[in-house]
Amino acid sequence: MALAAPLVSSGDDGTTAAQKYGWNTIVRQDNFDGDTVSSSWGMYDGPGHAGNGRRSPAAFSVKDGILTVTGTPDGTTGGMAWKQGSLYGRWETRARYTAGTSAYHPVLLLWPDKEDWPVGGEVDYSEVGDGTRQNLDFFLHYGQDNQQEHGSTKVDMTQWHNYAVEWTKDHVVGYVDGTEFFRNKNPAAVPPRSMHATIQLDWFPEDGEKGPGKMEVDWIRQYSI
Repeated sequence: MALAAPLVSSGDDGTTAAQKYGWNTIVRQDNFDGDTVSSSWGMYDGPGHAGNGRRSPAAFSVKDGILTVTGTPDGTTGGMAWKQGSLYGRWETRARYTAGTSAYHPVLLLWPDKEDWPVGGEVDYSEVGDGTRQNLDFFLHYGQDNQQEHGSTKVDMTQWHNYAVEWTKDHVVGYVDGTEFFRNKNPAAVPPRSMHATIQLDWFPEDGEKGPGKMEVDWIRQYSI
């Protein structure tokens, strides 16, 4: 399976939740302006999601202000996590996902600092499992039994879009290009402890034919509450 032509810079920022809702104070950000991933990130190096394939730092590259994650047909892919976490906050990421096999799921998420999943929570504020990259999912995982709340909307994710999440003591809200598409209904689903942002291209070999995968990220920003 061939991927689309090389992807190019996203240009301007488009419509952001930060601009629309007045998220003014940036806590940390990465514009991927260098030629390597910065030391503020921890690179995964080991078995892939659910033991499928392998995550390798070599799956990442940085060029012309764009972070690229590439997955191979045999399941060698990548993931990385911001080393610094926070209790509550707002995160926004500008990304696009190349159409291809549904075996590769691009995911932007918050993960518990204590690694105590699922009780520590998981916030997948941009996930797509369909190879056409047209169906955006939001998953909020919580509780000892990995209960979930879910939201979805139609978006052409082969184009650049801004994916955001707001997490407070009372709620978790998901946005795409400043438009809300998810809000949790159960207060018990709100993550209880500090979390950090991650960027992952996860391999689900049972979900589609073998083939390459690619996601690109222009920037990621974290804002205070």
